[in-house]
Amino acid sequence: MTCLRQFFPALLLLGATVAGLCAETPAPPPGAAVRVVSQTVGTDELLLALAAPEQVAALSHLARDPAFSAVPEEARRYPQLNVGGDAESILRYAPTLVLFANYSRAELVVQIRRAGVRVLIFDRYDTLDDVYANLRLLARELGVEMKAERLIADCQARMADLEARLRGVKSVRVIAPSPYGMIPGRNSTFQDLCDHAAAENLAATRGHLVGHAVPPSEQMLTWPVDFVVVAGADLESALAPYRTIPPYEYMPAMREGRAVLLRPYLLSCVSHYRIDGYEMLARALHPEAFQ
Repeated sequence: MTCLRQFFPALLLLGATVAGLCAETPAPPPGAAVRVVSQTVGTDELLLALAAPEQVAALSHLARDPAFSAVPEEARRYPQLNVGGDAESILRYAPTLVLFANYSRAELVVQIRRAGVRVLIFDRYDTLDDVYANLRLLARELGVEMKAERLIADCQARMADLEARLRGVKSVRVIAPSPYGMIPGRNSTFQDLCDHAAAENLAATRGHLVGHAVPPSEQMLTWPVDFVVVAGADLESALAPYRTIPPYEYMPAMREGRAVLLRPYLLSCVSHYRIDGYEMLARALHPEAFQ
């Protein structure tokens, strides 16, 4: 009984958190003004693609950072949340809708809902179909369904053109090194880039790695790497960290500078802007398909 009494307050708190996460604030009536705060960089990109300027109340703290955001210049026109992104900093913009991702802090979502503000939590962004579903979901909240459909149609046309250009080409073998001791395998945004750019991610096919995992350093020296994919402002500065880090420093592709440079945000993009990455990587690996 004593143990139960000790754990009872914690159980109550857990129950309140779950209830807060599950509860949903009703949608505003048709025609009501919408003011949206976006708490993540991925939802920033969706919001700016669809919303009228007066509907954007504030964007995430990463919205203006070109290392993470596809729309840093456009984002400068709007207020930005502070780095902590606490409830007070969100509610100060008097939102009627707040956009979260499933990795947003659960207690923050609860606090915003308790304040009576409607919340959308985006929890699927692995594929383009997920992106299209997210665009449609947000468009319904904003009352701009046709705008979303036009954007989706444009994306689909770009993808059809890309697929036609790459049809029949031989996959190029690549890796995406990291100076932080990890490398992306299957179930990663880099794998998604490879899947749409006729590239073979050797960390997945040879290393059998899933997500961002510790690379098998010695085994990697046997991988037939055609190109390394790096991110940065210019190719030389992007390659510099790996020229002294084993096993990368010993790889012929690294020594010979066989590399593709992508904009940093493209390696983690979860919005429709990921198509820019598909096209950029495909052009670099298969220039003949774009002549």
